[in-house]
Amino acid sequence: MKNKTNVLLIALLFSLFISSCKDDPDPILPVPTIENVEIGSGNNHIGVIGRDFHLNADIVAGDKIDLVQVKIEPIAGETYAGDWNFELTWEQFKGAKNTNIHQHFDIPEEAVEGKYEFTIIVTDENGTILEEKAEIQIIAPSNLAVDPLLYIWMITTDQGDFHYVNEDLINPENVEFSKDEILKSDVTINNVKGDGKMYLLLIRKDLNHRPESVDAIDFSKVIVYDYYAHENEEDVYSFANVIYDGSGGFLRPTPEFKIGSPTDNNIPAGDLTTGENAWKPGEYYFGVVYTNSTYDISLYHYFELKVSGV
Repeated sequence: MKNKTNVLLIALLFSLFISSCKDDPDPILPVPTIENVEIGSGNNHIGVIGRDFHLNADIVAGDKIDLVQVKIEPIAGETYAGDWNFELTWEQFKGAKNTNIHQHFDIPEEAVEGKYEFTIIVTDENGTILEEKAEIQIIAPSNLAVDPLLYIWMITTDQGDFHYVNEDLINPENVEFSKDEILKSDVTINNVKGDGKMYLLLIRKDLNHRPESVDAIDFSKVIVYDYYAHENEEDVYSFANVIYDGSGGFLRPTPEFKIGSPTDNNIPAGDLTTGENAWKPGEYYFGVVYTNSTYDISLYHYFELKVSGV
């Protein structure tokens, strides 16, 4: 009788255990999070057919990242001239707990103009999935209201050295400036109108900062060689930081900047004696960053040079 009672007690306890397990909800798994999302140049949500497309996001995994994808898909109710969608997967972030996704990829030549749903998909190793959605506009270059083009960029020293970046974006090589040399540079950007701003920047490579739009410039990390802007331009024209008067003189001459100067050419001038952007010998980027605020489109280009003696 005692043994029978023990068997019944064990059976009852086992039954209660099984019932308790069934009543427990599934564990809630942490999901990835995403912030600081930038879709398109300067976060303008525009993709130009056949050209580079910018994506930036900071991702924190629930456990660890498995893969990151983007999808561009038609929106229900929209009309398109043909069928097109796009998908891209990055596996290089696998195993990371958190990461910055800064990717550039081309919008394919076969893309079809129109409004699309742009989705960032983060799959976690724990099985959870995050989807971040936004609307973007796919447009052909010929239909852009303005299409900024870096036409020519000339760089000279007071020693007579001459370098240039041409419209094919072929960069000069072995460019070097020494302390107290005078840097002179003029830039022409074609196909602009409305309002726009241009900065020419020296940035130490070790600061890992190459802004792609004016709003993205961290002025604590850059040395401003020049700043210039245009306003209320009604017709498409070529914008340059050097303006000739048509009589052999200048309305705005080529700016001069002494390497190692304690201040830069920003307005107001920035202090180059302290802080992250203080002069140090080594490798630098020299960049032009232009943003047209009227039409929400940006242009940027960088090449490398060396600075010594500072």
